[in-house]
Amino acid sequence: MSLLVVGSVALDTVETPFGRAEDAIGGSATYFTAAASYFVHTQLVGVVGADFPKGGIEFLQSRDVDLSGLVRLPGKSFRWSGVYSFDLSSRETLDTQLGVFAEFQPRIPESFRDAEWVFLGNIDPALQIDVLDQVRNPRLVACDTMNFWIEGKRDTLLELLSRVDMILLNDSEARELSGDHNLSRAARWIQARGPRYVVVKKGEHGAVLFTPTSVFFAPGYPLEEVFDPTGAGDAFAGGMMGSLAVAGGLDDADLRRAVIYGSAMGSFAVERFSVQRFEDLRNGEIEERVRHFRDMMVFELPIPVNVNV
Repeated sequence: MSLLVVGSVALDTVETPFGRAEDAIGGSATYFTAAASYFVHTQLVGVVGADFPKGGIEFLQSRDVDLSGLVRLPGKSFRWSGVYSFDLSSRETLDTQLGVFAEFQPRIPESFRDAEWVFLGNIDPALQIDVLDQVRNPRLVACDTMNFWIEGKRDTLLELLSRVDMILLNDSEARELSGDHNLSRAARWIQARGPRYVVVKKGEHGAVLFTPTSVFFAPGYPLEEVFDPTGAGDAFAGGMMGSLAVAGGLDDADLRRAVIYGSAMGSFAVERFSVQRFEDLRNGEIEERVRHFRDMMVFELPIPVNVNV
């Protein structure tokens, strides 16, 4: 059983009302892998520059992550800098330097091409399609995207959607992609283009899973302290895909449980800067938080309705 992720590995400089982290380890593939590694053997494909700290993600190797698909090239690593508002609901990008990531051409190692579960991180949809041409027979392919690709590479993105089983995107992206302000109709529009499963991420307000036959909503976890929301969505995806890989199935129960595990991993990601929380996170803490999610969502059956009212 293996899970393949292709995406960015970066250095982030992040400032929030609660602190600042400079040249911290980041990137979509990094957050995804840090979360997924708690569930399943994970294979990472990405690129970094000569300036990337050699020990930057060594902790992932201790979690049985295969980094042989991570290439180090001459030049600078992908760097991003941003500032979050006081309520952490919005952020301003101060600087983006693509470095070697600008020429990223994913080459999937031969030993990775039989991965059963594949996650295409937020990169150019043309590159995501190229990855699909290199893997052999995955059981499930999920992808992420963003407004930049929706606006600039729409036709290519729609081609990608015809080849994936699941897409994860936030509510504004779902609305922009579909052209519909209503999230339910937006999700159905996206499903009609290919993906059976659509996961709409709503930040601190949770996530909604749309399947061909059902809808499931998971609330955000009520944290008392949040330091850095940068990688929450990618950690969510890692937890969700990792849970699915462990379960080995795709029925409603598997998918709903996976959303909860994804929500739990996303909530851990924001408790510290960068991926620091995953460096000492214990399995027992994950299970305890998942039980808290279940307790938050349990309620008694409806009381009888007075038909005369």
